[in-house]
Amino acid sequence: MNVVLVGLNHKTAPVEIRERLVFADAHLTDALSSMVDQEGLDEGLIVSTCNRVELLASAPADPDRGIDRLTSFLCDFHKLRADAIDGHLYRHSGPSAIRHIFRVASSLDSMVVGEPQILGQFKDAYQHAIKAGTIGRVLSQLMNRAISVAKRVRNETAVSQNAVTVSSVAVELGLKIFGDLGNKSVLLVGAGEMAELAAGNLIRAGASQLTVTNRTRDRAVAIALEFGGGYVDFDELHSALTNADVVICSTGAPDYILRLDGIARALKARKKGPIVLIDISVPRNIDPAIASLPNCFVFDIDDLQSVVASNLKEREKEATAAELIIDSEVEHFVGHLRSLDIGPSILELKQVLSEIAHAELKRNRKHLGTLSPEQEAAIKDVLIPALINKLSHPMILQMRTATRNGERSHVLEELRKMIRID
Repeated sequence: MNVVLVGLNHKTAPVEIRERLVFADAHLTDALSSMVDQEGLDEGLIVSTCNRVELLASAPADPDRGIDRLTSFLCDFHKLRADAIDGHLYRHSGPSAIRHIFRVASSLDSMVVGEPQILGQFKDAYQHAIKAGTIGRVLSQLMNRAISVAKRVRNETAVSQNAVTVSSVAVELGLKIFGDLGNKSVLLVGAGEMAELAAGNLIRAGASQLTVTNRTRDRAVAIALEFGGGYVDFDELHSALTNADVVICSTGAPDYILRLDGIARALKARKKGPIVLIDISVPRNIDPAIASLPNCFVFDIDDLQSVVASNLKEREKEATAAELIIDSEVEHFVGHLRSLDIGPSILELKQVLSEIAHAELKRNRKHLGTLSPEQEAAIKDVLIPALINKLSHPMILQMRTATRNGERSHVLEELRKMIRID
């Protein structure tokens, strides 16, 4: 049995190619059924996201033929000529395909290394294939192992730690300054998408209260309702600062909204600890001079991008440790797949031993004298099977060891000579 894979991703194909190969959920079941109907493929799974499309299959015969079948299916299903996508495709079989699947599930092949979404998408693809009836013994074990490997990478390395998006850096900065976001209040100034994401991340990380202010009231109220927060008129911005611990600012204003004198007055009135001001606006809306005030921490978009870049480097370092985990897991799983392949050989071995034993019983039956029907049955149904199991056990162990070491064909040939298998 051979694991084969054909796909393309954000590294090998631009979005205008990827979007033409997406498998919509509504068509996925039909696609899976059609894919497995291809000659030479007996199991199949499709991973289709905005960044990748991958076809995974089990090919019981020639892996090259299996890869060709997957490639032609991909082109036929999307009504594309092979030369339109061939230069964007990657193809893997055997250990290479297994390694690729483990890396994808562990988010080592993602646009942002360590991002958690791909594992959920991976599980969804697996469930789709189960419902479509295109998952069998090989891919079932492969997918379950891939999910376990991804969890091991996440638990044993820091590849998914450290914020790598501007919106999530707000949480990291807040935790570094406050230690704990519990009982902390967030003030969102403006309604930009990135600022809204940052505010949502802070609330999910434990911040207790969100207040939103914006020149357009309806938009601010909608955001406040989404996160269970409150709204204040934009004219009341400076009074709202007296209760804020974290301020996130993202507006389209051409100049500073928060200035040194206004923040100084708010600090005197608030009688609280530090205040963190995060400016995601371009041009900036928070006067950088505010950082000179005691207990004021000001970060602009470049500061946040710098943290993101630093954290990405840390994730890349951790990815090296993750690759070592994947190497060992691939070796282990390849050995496991090989052991599954010896089932027919074990049956063949036991069948030949059974034939030899029954032939010997027939040849020597006259020497056993008169036996009752029960004794005859005991010889055939108990004694001979017990002898076969006893004799075959060391041979089977040798076959398993040889299979793991890639010496299966040599050992089988020697066993055939020993027991005269034609």
